[in-house]
Amino acid sequence: MEERKTYFVDVILPVPINNAFTYRVPFEMNEHIKTGVRVVVPFGRSKLQTGIIIKIHEKVPEGYQSKYVEAVLDDAPIITGKQFKLWNWISEYYMAPLGDVMNAALPSNFKLGSETKVLLHPEYEGNLDRLTDKEYQVFEALEIQNELDLKEISDILGIKTIQPVIKSLIEKRVIITQEDLKQKYAPKTQLFVEFAKAYQSDEQIEALIKVYSENARKKKQLDVLLTLLKLGSYKQGESTPILRSELVEHGASASSINTLNKDEVLEIKRLEISRLAEGSEADSSFKSLSEAQQSALDEIRTSFIEKDVTLLHGVTGSGKTEIYVELIQEQLDQGKQVLFLLPEIALTTQLIQRLQRYFGDKVGVYHSRFNQNERVEIWNSLLHNDTTKFQIVLGARSAVFLPFRNLGLIIVDEEHESSFKQYDPSPRYNGRDTAIVLRAFHDAKVLLGSATPAMETFFNAEEGKYGLVSLDKRFGDLMMPEIFTANLKKEKRDKTMQSDFSGFLVEHMKEALENKEQIILFQNRRGYNPVWACEVCGWNPHCKNCDVSLTYHKNSNILKCHYCSYFTPPVGACPKCQSNRLKMIGFGTEKIEDELSIILPGVRVQRLDLDTTRQKNSYENILRDFDDRKIDILVGTQMVTKGLDFDNVSLVGILDADMMLNRPDFRAFERSYQLMSQVSGRSGRKTKRGKVVIQTYDPDHWIIQHVINHDFIGMYKNELIERKNYFYPPFYKMINLTLKHRDPNKLEMMAADLADRLVAVFGSRVLGPEFPVVKRIQNSYLKVIRLKVEREASHKKVKKLLQQKIDDFYSVAYNKSVRIIIDVDPS
Repeated sequence: MEERKTYFVDVILPVPINNAFTYRVPFEMNEHIKTGVRVVVPFGRSKLQTGIIIKIHEKVPEGYQSKYVEAVLDDAPIITGKQFKLWNWISEYYMAPLGDVMNAALPSNFKLGSETKVLLHPEYEGNLDRLTDKEYQVFEALEIQNELDLKEISDILGIKTIQPVIKSLIEKRVIITQEDLKQKYAPKTQLFVEFAKAYQSDEQIEALIKVYSENARKKKQLDVLLTLLKLGSYKQGESTPILRSELVEHGASASSINTLNKDEVLEIKRLEISRLAEGSEADSSFKSLSEAQQSALDEIRTSFIEKDVTLLHGVTGSGKTEIYVELIQEQLDQGKQVLFLLPEIALTTQLIQRLQRYFGDKVGVYHSRFNQNERVEIWNSLLHNDTTKFQIVLGARSAVFLPFRNLGLIIVDEEHESSFKQYDPSPRYNGRDTAIVLRAFHDAKVLLGSATPAMETFFNAEEGKYGLVSLDKRFGDLMMPEIFTANLKKEKRDKTMQSDFSGFLVEHMKEALENKEQIILFQNRRGYNPVWACEVCGWNPHCKNCDVSLTYHKNSNILKCHYCSYFTPPVGACPKCQSNRLKMIGFGTEKIEDELSIILPGVRVQRLDLDTTRQKNSYENILRDFDDRKIDILVGTQMVTKGLDFDNVSLVGILDADMMLNRPDFRAFERSYQLMSQVSGRSGRKTKRGKVVIQTYDPDHWIIQHVINHDFIGMYKNELIERKNYFYPPFYKMINLTLKHRDPNKLEMMAADLADRLVAVFGSRVLGPEFPVVKRIQNSYLKVIRLKVEREASHKKVKKLLQQKIDDFYSVAYNKSVRIIIDVDPS
């Protein structure tokens, strides 16, 4: 008898730890283990976790007895070797635990831990006969209790390892995880109607119509059948489901539809439909390119011969999307996959719909807010290199983690956007920079697109590291918008202000409205009033958990913290001096919306900010109403600067440029230029030159002058000198260390201790510790230490030394209670 081998596996788990954990493989699982498959393993005293095998070996662990693998969940690997290389790079470069990277990379349906909660799928209407005895027991228990965790299910079934049962129930769409239920964008389903299986031939349909025609009492039901045929539900032996609501809209009686369903003449089905482009089919007729677009496309192709990364610097409205479409088609013709990264999926609906119009079902949308089952479907399709669908993936930064097999091109649109950077939780990676590293594993090409590139990106292009292609003409040779300033200092002195609006802006708004044109107003601050203040003693209400003033929201009549969501009703008198002379200072989008109804009565105004877009599809609905001209003025935060293209917008107002320019951040001027230029580009797209009005106390500010002149290069050169003089990117790399503790005195001592340790190694490259602008969030005090390192230095060595000093710091028992957040390349 052949001796059975004793195998061990190294497993990574979705926990914030860098190490892999070694487990012993039971003999009966020897044939089933492979690198890249998921296994259920014990972790801690009584928990079970789902991990991924990264190594199989026969080396017995020293110093401890390894626990056994409980179950193998997959027949084949769910991650590729290239993915694991990328995880390792992210872990090393961003100094993040490998477990955190795994946690960010995998859809939650792949991570079944002891504490995972499961619920019955709200739309499960399947056949219970398909369920095994154990699966039926879980189904029955969930009908009695609304939710169960995996430990409770383990007790019900009387077995320890229940993940395989849960996995099967998820695949059969019987249950969903609680994480899935919380998704803002749940699968969109609607009721459809079609002829029953008994009526699937011309003869059967004709006979059916004849029967209903001969019965006068069935006239309404006959109308339903004829309407179905008219809408194309049946053609040449093929039945097509028709929306029930569409049938009713065409005069069909809802009760007659139900009767025909009971009589088994029609079937009513609930089907999932696309949330982004309903009924979209591929349309191969691409728009013909202008001379400037064709020239840019040819330059990109030439650049890709020598450069792996190319920057397309195209002004707003220059038609970058059409160039993207041509490049995507070239990749599809070669059977390659394409990753199209967007700064924020919810904010780029128009672009998604345009691409789905061109490429139909080949486009998949992958985003952390989307339904888990759909995310897993896209994951598996890419993993198996299915070229019939999802060859093009549109996604936010998390899409870089997908298991591409044959990636040919990565497009990063609006590459300058700060939302490509993950702030919390770890790993704090940049999606754009990670995409450039991902490219190397696939020998793919990367195209970065922006009208206002990030300083670092343009610097790399100028230095020759990236290719550079410029597209400086708007599509159709339309002129760039005309930009004016409204001098708030002068208008306040002359008393021509109307509330927070300059007389100059109001005149232009009235002119646009008289011409039946639309307006976008940009104010990068939501709420009604940022600050309430007592005129007598200067008191203003602060958050009890954070060191920030509360913002007043008029619609809900609350004072709210935008950091921790704490809220409280407004006070009638000052709690410090009892005066009732409380005044409101500043203005947010809510106040602008309110005051426009007084200044321009009868005008249809809508806000577009975080408060008005919390509900599912609310963003898309607002944009659709604006596109249909049901809204005259759209008031918004940064949301109005991204990915919008409307034919009828003739005026853009930037209401508080000084607030952006005066932020205490080395990127303040760069960000201000980007925001003002991007929102300006929403004006005057199709038939006439647009106008932009910037309200400011300092119309001669050099950034505003560069915005007026559409002079990115001038802004870049000026800012580059400042960055070089003060040792900032792109000449230096930065790492921020944020220390958090509830006791400010302990934090002070610990931060000084860590800073001293770092200064001993890095010298004057260490800045701080210092309090950030907001020094307390959610009852934890913060101190920041900044490390600036020359671009030419070995950053691997720098991070290795930094990690050693942090480990030394934590080796002191007193320091263990402080939390250190590491942010490499802070944005």
